[in-house]
Amino acid sequence: MFGILASDFLKIRRKMIWFLIFLGPIGVLSLQAVNFTLRYEYLTDLYKADLWGGLMNNVTMLAVPTIFIGLAIITSMIANIEHQTNSWKQVLALPISKFSVFTAKFTLGLILLFVSSTLLGLGTIILGLVLKFGSSIPYLELLKIIYYPYFAVMPFIALQIWLAITYKNQATALTIGIIGTVVSMYAVIFPDWVPYKWPTLENQWGEPLYSVGFGLLVGLLIYLMGLLDFIRRDVK
Repeated sequence: MFGILASDFLKIRRKMIWFLIFLGPIGVLSLQAVNFTLRYEYLTDLYKADLWGGLMNNVTMLAVPTIFIGLAIITSMIANIEHQTNSWKQVLALPISKFSVFTAKFTLGLILLFVSSTLLGLGTIILGLVLKFGSSIPYLELLKIIYYPYFAVMPFIALQIWLAITYKNQATALTIGIIGTVVSMYAVIFPDWVPYKWPTLENQWGEPLYSVGFGLLVGLLIYLMGLLDFIRRDVK
């Protein structure tokens, strides 16, 4: 699997995927930079009790829908490398298991989104320092708002890579991804059992780890469903 993963990294070396990995965090931080610059006095007065907390809350509001649209596009581009060149049969003809192929694609998506989340965290620190919010950076809280949504959105990463690999026409996967992005903007008002709400980390218990746990568990189940379907399916 690691050999396939290394090969996949080579395949995306000159693709637009890396540009998108950087574009998401830069877009979110740029909008917040404009937001805080134009309304600096108002926002600093509003969040004067916790300037870093205010900044992180604002970043999270934009980050969640950005994650949804980003994972839809990235997983589609990962799978489409084989679709565009009609090379699925050649790949599956190699002495490697379908388990390794599917898991490598899934892992690649996880790694790329992890990198993007990390860049968002580093960028948030830089933005806070530029805005003169002080050097007492709440690293633990920052790690939570950056990586908790990443883990909670796992079901959709698994779903999107499954759809992107299964259907040669990427319109299906992208349409579902776009719908998910729109739905995620209003997810905070949904019942706690709706997966779109989990990346917002809001629940009736007031404990983000519950959302993370649900995301990881359901993400694993969808990954296994996708894997079994891929193993049984004749991918063209």
